[in-house]
Amino acid sequence: MNFFRRRILRFAIGIRLVAGIAAVSGGLILLPVLSGGGAQSQTGRTLKTIIPFPAGGTADILARILGEQINRDRGVSVVVENRPGAGAIIGTEVVARAVPDGNTLLLTASVLLVSPLVHKVNYDPLTSLEPICQLTSMPTLILVNGTSPYRTLADLLDAARAKPGSLTLATVPASTSHVAFEMLKRTANVDITFVPYPGGAPAVNALLGNHVTAVLLPYTGLQENLKAGTLRALANASQTRSELLPELPTIAESGYRGVVDEFWNGLFAPAKTPNEVVSQLARWFSDAMQVPDTKAKLVAQGLHPVGLCGAAFASLLRDQYAEFGRAIREANIAIE
Repeated sequence: MNFFRRRILRFAIGIRLVAGIAAVSGGLILLPVLSGGGAQSQTGRTLKTIIPFPAGGTADILARILGEQINRDRGVSVVVENRPGAGAIIGTEVVARAVPDGNTLLLTASVLLVSPLVHKVNYDPLTSLEPICQLTSMPTLILVNGTSPYRTLADLLDAARAKPGSLTLATVPASTSHVAFEMLKRTANVDITFVPYPGGAPAVNALLGNHVTAVLLPYTGLQENLKAGTLRALANASQTRSELLPELPTIAESGYRGVVDEFWNGLFAPAKTPNEVVSQLARWFSDAMQVPDTKAKLVAQGLHPVGLCGAAFASLLRDQYAEFGRAIREANIAIE
C-alpha cells in the first residue's frame, strides 16, 4: 500500500513540475512579443518626418539620406514631408500636436529656438517636443564676393566704421544668423544695414551679383563657390574652428567673443512619446550616421555628424534657448 501511495505522490509532483515549466516557458515566449510591440519596432513601420523648410535645403537632404539608410538597416519606411513657412513655425506646430507614438517626427534646425522668441507660437520648444538627437552641425560663415576688397573680418568692420550704414549684410530673418549679426553689430559697435532674404540661395545670389556687401549663412551649399573663388569666407561664427575649414578663424578669435551662431540639425518627437520609443529612434538615426557611405554623403554636404542624444541634447537646447533670449533682449532685436 505504501508503494502505491509513493508512486501516486511522485506522479502528482511530476505533473506540477511540468505545468510550472510550461507556465514559465510560456512567459518567456510572450515577453519578447510584448516588448517588441511596445517599442513599435521593425519591418513595415512607417516614420513620417516633417521638415519645416522647403525641399532641397539642409534638413530635407539630411532626412532623405538618413531615411534611405534606416530603410536598408531596419526595413522601416521614412516618408519626408516638407511643411515650410513662418520661420519653421508651421511644420513645428504640426509635430507638437501629433500623437506621441513615435511615428511622426520633426527634423529641424537651430531656428527652433529663435522663432518662439520673436514670434507668437502655439508651442514651447523645450516642453512641447521630445528631443531625440542633435544629428549634425556645420559652420556659419561671414562671406563676401570673391572680388571684394575685404579679405578679413577686420577689413569689413573697419570699412563699416569709416562709412556707417553704407555696407549691407544679408541673411534669413528670425534665424540664429540674424541674431548673431545683430550681436556682432552691437559688440563691434558698427552700423551695417541688414537685408532680409527668404533663404540662403537668394542671399548668395545677391552677393554674387554684388547687390549686398556680405552674407552670414550656414556652410552647406557654399562649397563650390568657395572652391571656385567666387565667394570668400572671412570668419566662422561657431564656437571653435571647423574641421571643414580648419584655416578659417572664428569671430571670437577676431576679438568679438560671445558672437556665436552654432547651426545644427536635430530630431524631435511630440512630447510624452514613450522613452523606449525615443531610445529606439535615437539608436536608429545614430547608427545610420555611422555607416561609412552615409557618413561620406553627409560630409559632402558640409554636414558634420554629431549624434548628441537624450539628456545631453536637452541640456544643449536649454542653454542655447537662454543664450538666444538674453542676446535678443540685450541687443533690443525686433525682428517682426
